[in-house]
Amino acid sequence: MRTPGIFVNVLVAVAVLAGAAGCVPVEPGSAGPRTTGSGVPATESTGLLDQLTVARSGSMSGYSREHFPHWRKAGKNCDVRDTVLRRDGSGVELSGCNVVGGRWVSVYDNKVLTDPADMDIDHMVPLANAWRSGADEWDDKKRGDFANDLTRPQLFAVSLNSNRAKGDQDPSQWKPSNRSFWCEYAQDWIAVKHYWKLTVTSTEKDALADMLETC
Repeated sequence: MRTPGIFVNVLVAVAVLAGAAGCVPVEPGSAGPRTTGSGVPATESTGLLDQLTVARSGSMSGYSREHFPHWRKAGKNCDVRDTVLRRDGSGVELSGCNVVGGRWVSVYDNKVLTDPADMDIDHMVPLANAWRSGADEWDDKKRGDFANDLTRPQLFAVSLNSNRAKGDQDPSQWKPSNRSFWCEYAQDWIAVKHYWKLTVTSTEKDALADMLETC
């Protein structure tokens, strides 16, 4: 079973690699709390995967990111984007409620970044993918809940380049270059789709099953 401590160990390993590459070192345990990771054994994720409905990818007709209103205002932070940047970073600097500095480990590509302008907030299950797998039938309120979901492992602060490379592709089309994150990536993708009752394609399901083999 994965535990929060395992994620910290991963961060420590990333710090060693980053230091060897001349990147900014990461202090052990400095990333702060994250609500990422499904927190279940691979066998349980396999069970959740088997419960997902397999269907062909739906149409993009009518899709717009405006149907997934984000980012919402979020307490003391300006909005959900700032909330994720603050949660996932260390040594975070604020100007008012805006995040203007800090240090982040991008789990998709193992890059360490210190400029929030180089960071994107990635939706684990992309908005367009959700649209094609059932969210087209939701109202904008529910789609907004999905786009701003801080409870499930749906929102990650990652490098802009890795997020743009991913786009709206599912795991059969794109996987993180950081193979050590494949297990959690599959578990998180499955957890989000299971909670929101979204469908998967047959090739997507096969790719997720393969990624769970790395756990």
